[in-house]
Amino acid sequence: AVVPVILFHAGIDQLGGGFVGVDIFFVISGYLITKLIYPEIRDGTFSLVDFYERRARRILPALILVCLACLPFAWAWMLPRDLQEFSESLAAVSVFASNVYFWLRSDYFAAPAATIPLLHTWSLGVEEQFYLLFPLSLLALRRVRSSTVFGSILLVSVLSLALAVYAGPSYPAANFYLAPTRAWELGVGALLAISDGRWTIRRPALRELTGLVAAAAIVYSILAFDERAPHPGITMLLPVIGAAALIATATPQTIVGRLLSSRPFVSLGLISYSAYLWHQPIFAFARYQTLGELSATLALFLSACTLALAYFSW
Repeated sequence: AVVPVILFHAGIDQLGGGFVGVDIFFVISGYLITKLIYPEIRDGTFSLVDFYERRARRILPALILVCLACLPFAWAWMLPRDLQEFSESLAAVSVFASNVYFWLRSDYFAAPAATIPLLHTWSLGVEEQFYLLFPLSLLALRRVRSSTVFGSILLVSVLSLALAVYAGPSYPAANFYLAPTRAWELGVGALLAISDGRWTIRRPALRELTGLVAAAAIVYSILAFDERAPHPGITMLLPVIGAAALIATATPQTIVGRLLSSRPFVSLGLISYSAYLWHQPIFAFARYQTLGELSATLALFLSACTLALAYFSW
């Protein structure tokens, strides 16, 4: 999920749909969080304080490090107005509201966005709002049947997708940045986690085929989509459903499962969050300093620097 996003922001034209990596990550996150907390909620061992503490330890150290690393470059290079806006975005990040801030200030696909160091933290805002609200929602439903919980999440996800389809043409910035139109992507992952085992494909050949088709759907989305694709509208069903199908079928017995569990993929997965944090500030400050688009050689070099920094900060 993270590599296409990095290369998309690096300006690699062949990956015009690299931004769908964030949509894929939302599915993964919805699946992972639900898989972690739903069994604990059902058996009465879940602690909201422990959950928030674990999320803080996972998210904040690397985020604080990257924000601190941005400060001297912002102070040295940015014009006063840009420095003021950087400071405002820093404050928005600290209260989990950067998606709201950038909704009010920035078009994600516009040229000036490429020089905003913390623009990518909009997705962390969506994530953090999900962390705050979703466990409380599951706690409120802890005494009802799993089928009712499943139906409730399905209903919210359908309404969220319908809102995204409606808002896309008229309110594109709100549609892109805000949690209500992103909830369905997280919801798809949550639905998969709650129904874990019920959608298992028993026949090995069909499971293999489903995994390959799911991987192909994701790759196609990354290569064929561009900023003109309704986002996160109906078109995003392709990578989102592809990601869910991949999670459901990528077992050690399948080609895709063995590929994703290989050492290079696992290593990238371990540093993916740190890589995501580092890449936008690196590209943004480079573009700000050079006053132009990055050459392919420089973009690839900075991408490699992103992975190196990600490893050390991880």
